[in-house]
Amino acid sequence: MTDDDPAAVHVDQFLAHPARKVWRALTEPALLERWIGMPNDIKPVVGHRFELLAEPVPAAGFAGGPVACEVLEVEPERKLSIRWGPQWTVTWRLEPEGTGTRLFLSHEGFDQDDEFQRVSRRIMGSGWRSHVPRALTRLLDTLPDYPSDQK
Repeated sequence: MTDDDPAAVHVDQFLAHPARKVWRALTEPALLERWIGMPNDIKPVVGHRFELLAEPVPAAGFAGGPVACEVLEVEPERKLSIRWGPQWTVTWRLEPEGTGTRLFLSHEGFDQDDEFQRVSRRIMGSGWRSHVPRALTRLLDTLPDYPSDQK
């Protein structure tokens, strides 16, 4: 993980679970909601438009509510990229590593000339690096392994 890019958040995390299981957590609405904390209607289909229902973030001046998103790129069990609101792109890249998966997250498009964007990057960066990985790991630990997950 690095903070060198003021317009992005990058996270590199090892998950002790197969890519298929991690992919499910990224692309099934009920599972995504459990670790990201936002109701949604995501589908891993390029062009699919969906909403994330975000909680208010007073520190960033964000009142909460629906955030319009769109699926930009899908490589099953390898890569998912979405437009998050009008200016951000979030990309998850999965790489098999040993018996688990290396998850690379990039949240890009923060405008450093905009105070809201700078505060948002700081708050969201903290969440992507701490709360979200813990919540994702807890979810993955509770999901059953399927025979095809053993690959």
